[in-house]
Amino acid sequence: MSNTSAVPAHHPLFIAFVVAALSMLAPFTIDTYLPSFPAIAADLAASHAQMQQTMGLYLAAFALTTLIYGPLSDSFGRRPVIIGALLLYVLGSIGAALTDTIAGLLFWRVVQGLSAGAGVVVGRAMVRDAFSGHHAQRVLSHAMLIFAIAPAIAPMIGGVLQDWSGWRAVFWFLALLGVAVLAVIVWRAPETLPADGRHSIHPLKVAGAYGMALRHGRFMGLVLAFALNFGGFFIYIAAAPTLLYDHLHLGVNDFWMQFVPMVGGLMTGSYAMSRLAGRMTPPRGIRIGYALMLAASLLNVAQALLLPPTPVSVLAPLVLYAFAVSFSMPNLTVLALDCFPRNRGMAAAVQSFMQVGFNALVAGLLVPFIAHHVWSLALGMLALAGAGLLVWGWQERYGAAAAP
Repeated sequence: MSNTSAVPAHHPLFIAFVVAALSMLAPFTIDTYLPSFPAIAADLAASHAQMQQTMGLYLAAFALTTLIYGPLSDSFGRRPVIIGALLLYVLGSIGAALTDTIAGLLFWRVVQGLSAGAGVVVGRAMVRDAFSGHHAQRVLSHAMLIFAIAPAIAPMIGGVLQDWSGWRAVFWFLALLGVAVLAVIVWRAPETLPADGRHSIHPLKVAGAYGMALRHGRFMGLVLAFALNFGGFFIYIAAAPTLLYDHLHLGVNDFWMQFVPMVGGLMTGSYAMSRLAGRMTPPRGIRIGYALMLAASLLNVAQALLLPPTPVSVLAPLVLYAFAVSFSMPNLTVLALDCFPRNRGMAAAVQSFMQVGFNALVAGLLVPFIAHHVWSLALGMLALAGAGLLVWGWQERYGAAAAP
């Protein structure tokens, strides 16, 4: 452990809980309102494309602001940046609950996106501030294990709220969730970045730091591989309403049939990695993750082409893919952040920007074209997993030599 003076009274599991709570806002903000897609579209006279934009614009705003929150937290500390972003998130959620037009909903979804990115970026930086080596690997795995609860329960909560009080209740719930996370941060979360570890927020210095990151071959290979891996998983999150309503002919309260198994895979993979941290090198963990990802993707294509779509046949390969993604994620994150030990906020910001920005492209551009068939969704997953493997292989062979 390093910088122990910054977090003298906190157990690693508490830091993992704080990081997970901050990261949970993102999946809750996406998954909770998925069961309400038809109701929102009917109430606000929104087209299918406009409903997809409520996700795409949120993700685009999320991605862009991650590039801001990293340097801000490197300059002013982790706590004040998180607190300010959470206040904005609560405002955006209340605005979405009160809006009467699709244009208003799109605006307030952008506000939610502008604020939710802080938790992911700053949370990852907090872990590397306070822990090093396999300790950081283990804390990130524990955080992923706790965080994985969110996408499992979010659509179930959304379905219940939709049945109970309509889609506006979903956004009131998100506002209350933001208040709860804010209370935890204000009450107990530590400031993990000491004053002597902070950097200037001068635009030229920030631009220089980002330029250095973009020129760093190994770092960019790691973050791009991470984004591609998760993109294969995110296809099925963004396409969930079409998959469940149109292909599997399920109802508004059946989203758990997709999300609970997938999250079970995420949690199992995170747990396995946390147990192996310190006994398995990050590159070996990543190689195992890719072997499982490709096996899951090929199995997914086979079932889509050969079997009629059923919940078991369609969702079983996704569980293995989710396991593989969460097994490799802490290793890719640690290796990426270690490329810039004195600018972890900036490094975490670039990683989050790549991941969420790519998710926005998946939701806004890819999913509308491939969601009409189960086999095209499966091929999309295989293509992204294969691309991630190619990028990982490239950076392993050439990235280290090309890095400044």
